[in-house]
Amino acid sequence: MTTYALPELNRRPATEPHTVYTVASGDLRPAANVTCWPTQEKLENDLAAALTDLGWKVRRGHAVDEVKGHGFIDSQRAGIEVFKTLPKDAPLIVVEAVWQYSHHVLAGLRSHEGPILVVANWSGEFPGLVGLLNLAGSLTKAGRDYSVLWSTDFTDDWARDGLRTWLETGTLTHDTSHVRPLPPLSEDAETELGVALARQLREEKAIIGVFDEGCMGMYNAIIDDEFLNPLGIYKERLSQSALVAEMKKVSDEEAQAVRAWLDDAGMTFHTGTDEATELTDAQLLSQFKMYIAALRISDDFGLDAVGIQYQQGLKDTVPASDLAEGLLNNVQRPPVLSRDGSRELYAGAPLPHFNEVDEGVAVDSLVTNRLWTAMGLDPATTLHDIRWGEEYDGRFVWVFEISGSVPASHNGGYDKSYSMRQPPMFFPLGGGTLSGVSKPGEIVWSRVFLMDGRLHVDLGRASAVELPEEETQRRLDATNHQWPIMHAVLHGVTRDQFMARHRANHLNVAYAPDAATADKALRAKAALFAELGVEVHLCGDVAPQS
Repeated sequence: MTTYALPELNRRPATEPHTVYTVASGDLRPAANVTCWPTQEKLENDLAAALTDLGWKVRRGHAVDEVKGHGFIDSQRAGIEVFKTLPKDAPLIVVEAVWQYSHHVLAGLRSHEGPILVVANWSGEFPGLVGLLNLAGSLTKAGRDYSVLWSTDFTDDWARDGLRTWLETGTLTHDTSHVRPLPPLSEDAETELGVALARQLREEKAIIGVFDEGCMGMYNAIIDDEFLNPLGIYKERLSQSALVAEMKKVSDEEAQAVRAWLDDAGMTFHTGTDEATELTDAQLLSQFKMYIAALRISDDFGLDAVGIQYQQGLKDTVPASDLAEGLLNNVQRPPVLSRDGSRELYAGAPLPHFNEVDEGVAVDSLVTNRLWTAMGLDPATTLHDIRWGEEYDGRFVWVFEISGSVPASHNGGYDKSYSMRQPPMFFPLGGGTLSGVSKPGEIVWSRVFLMDGRLHVDLGRASAVELPEEETQRRLDATNHQWPIMHAVLHGVTRDQFMARHRANHLNVAYAPDAATADKALRAKAALFAELGVEVHLCGDVAPQS
């Protein structure tokens, strides 16, 4: 009889009584982990103090690496190894003061048998709230139970009570009474339009171009073909190396023509000469070549929308993609001709771009583009990170902020838009933003996500508001001053309700000229998604009936 050497299975330690374990997921970019570590360390100390006051011991699940200069789990392999050392049924807190790559800890969290809590500090300095929301969306897609909690420093009674509840019960439930299922819609022009566009999409089909799926560990941003295809949406999987190759075919003269068009349109470029710290003309030239290359490849494959990953692969190859992305999303933009010069590509229309290859946004942007166009509205659409927010003048005003891919029309035009160098911490090769302050007006916000094995969409209304210049600057300085910002007031949704419900770090936004039109557009969008078989949820104060 043959004898084989059988593997010896790993034996986890036993859970210590009245002990909670913590882990911290981080970035793949070492510079970001080192820069953000002091903020993360403060959050962990604040949380540990609160847990100790509640009578619990705290065990950090992995050591601080003095050589690397931080204590983050910085790869999927590192995360798997950390979870091998943790008691399988221990109460576990994922502590996030920064943007994090969810796949670093997802393998361990999916098989962990104890209660899971994800916490973040309420701060705009680094995107910890963004990291929390992405991990929450990823766990939701994975079907894993979890709880979430946030606080400035975990000294407030609300956060302490939340910690106590979770420690005693293993769960923490927040108020989500602002969410309700879509009621039957009346037979009106908006419902008729939404249904007709849905049937056209399903029958005639559309293609979204995906440049290297799985950006930044966002598991929740991948919508599997089995969910997309019944909507009539199919993927064209593309390589970012092909994008770089196409950029090399674009002449300097063509790229300079894009710059000249933007200069004539009144856009401001904050340039210098230091490649390491300033936005340079050479970086901009590369970005304009990417814009042209993306349109030509999209034309090659007949794409209806496109998403460029950028991180991780392109960050070490070419400057940032955000400026190109913002241009793509706008109706008025520098013209780009086919390679033979015979025709203008996507003339007079945006090519919807879904930043960071978030395919939930891809679906949303595609249908929004078609619906807003059919209604005679500006179809420019974009995603924002739910970054942070504070009260101002008696109302809570959110900071919606993304790295630069907004369309110029959202800022009020190119003459109200500007470009600054991307932060070296995230973008080592620089490149500019398409930045500005979002104009005041009515918006429809939405999020497509996977939950309970099917597609869902949350729909809501908000107002982009104007704040005094000094308050805008304070908020930019408290986050990333280079990036475009929207001051948003949600309708009928509190801060904590929104955080408790939202299943992603991103949300999609599109403008309407007034409140009545925004209500009509939302109703048509709800009808479109319902006809496609997506589970529709209305959030806050919206008017589903005419």
